[in-house]
Amino acid sequence: MSRGKFITFEGCEGVGKSTQVNLLKEYLNKTNQKAMFLREPGGNALSEKIRKIILDPVNSEMHSLCEAMLYSAARAQLMEQVIVPAIENGELVICDRFIDSTMAYQGFARDLGVKTITSLNEIVCGDYMPDVTIFLDLPPDEAFKRKGGRDEGDRMELQSLDFHKKVYAGYKKAVDMYPNRIVCISPRGNKFETHNSIIRNLQARGIIK
Repeated sequence: MSRGKFITFEGCEGVGKSTQVNLLKEYLNKTNQKAMFLREPGGNALSEKIRKIILDPVNSEMHSLCEAMLYSAARAQLMEQVIVPAIENGELVICDRFIDSTMAYQGFARDLGVKTITSLNEIVCGDYMPDVTIFLDLPPDEAFKRKGGRDEGDRMELQSLDFHKKVYAGYKKAVDMYPNRIVCISPRGNKFETHNSIIRNLQARGIIK
């Protein structure tokens, strides 16, 4: 059996990732292409519990390294329990956020550095890195304006605008580091234009039909 494919979606808060993931899900359903859809942190019972800890605004004093380790812990459980078995079973796996979020948020915005985050990602993911990553390229000020504000129940969204600008800079650095894997797509048009651009790019890479 041939190995499955792994797609991830990345971008700053409010860029429309969830919308695009849902549109891709609709497209694959209509074209009879089976896929597994996940989110990070989360995707299984234990990882969802870790997600609540990470995002809870009550945990405002969480240390940056603790935060990065919690993301990695949730990812390790998701990899072992869900992603690796699915890929080995020849399935198409699509995840809303993955390793590049950790690089952007913890590596750059939290100043933990590329080396630390790269090491964590390699330990957790091993040979199961994404085949392609869709990065919705929109700066945070535009993204929050488009979204209509921030989610008061999300500790990460409540960080300062300067923090989110560092996140965006981190994503742009990741694009430079992994140009063959990360596809930059502007979401400034309407959602269907963005969706069509994503479909064309995934088809061109032979990931979907």
